[in-house]
Amino acid sequence: MKTEHQRTALITGANRGIGKEIARQLAQRGFAVFICARDILKGREAAEELCQAGFEATFIQLDVTDPVSIRTACGTFSQKADHLDVLINNAGVLEDHGENILKLNPEMLDRTLKANVTGPIMVIQDFLQHLQKSETGGRIINISSGVSSLAHMTTYAPAYSISKTALNAVTKQFAGALTEHNIAVNCVDPGWVRTDMGGPSASRPVEKGAETIVWLAADAPQSETGKFWRDKKEVEW
Repeated sequence: MKTEHQRTALITGANRGIGKEIARQLAQRGFAVFICARDILKGREAAEELCQAGFEATFIQLDVTDPVSIRTACGTFSQKADHLDVLINNAGVLEDHGENILKLNPEMLDRTLKANVTGPIMVIQDFLQHLQKSETGGRIINISSGVSSLAHMTTYAPAYSISKTALNAVTKQFAGALTEHNIAVNCVDPGWVRTDMGGPSASRPVEKGAETIVWLAADAPQSETGKFWRDKKEVEW
């Protein structure tokens, strides 16, 4: 049976951290949320948690590094909803642990680019058919990072930083290509957030990290596209 909710959102990597919080906040805003994750058990638990709170949440297994998994997830989604309003590319990896680019492992770089850059491209391409059916205009939000900014980049986590800079470029490319389709494409720096990736010493709670993403998904003008955001303000690339 397909959802009867007017607004739908699909979030990758939504079984924990910022992705899970985004799903929670959008569900509270009246969205039917589709929680995507590689881990079946954790993904189902995250969806069930929202359902028990009285919201509509559906788990769909999706591995952003696997083209077959993405296509299968897209087919599953088509059985659950007749349109997609918001696609949030949140899934990503951070494998750098003190590495310097002078000794960067190329295999690790390849894995990072596959998950953080190629994955979002494939997800957008496959789910575009559903975004184009949004009556209010589709929205794509790519979760980037402050370390991606060329204006402020240091030597921190080179594979991760480079991948997020590339994701910003992906955002600009899709924003330009989809303008005539009434689909807004933006990327967000959520800040240093207390998640499994950010660690317990991070300065921001997960609720604050999700705030601008939810704003772009639900409240920002549809005309805002091709930009890099932090705290609901455009920031330097």
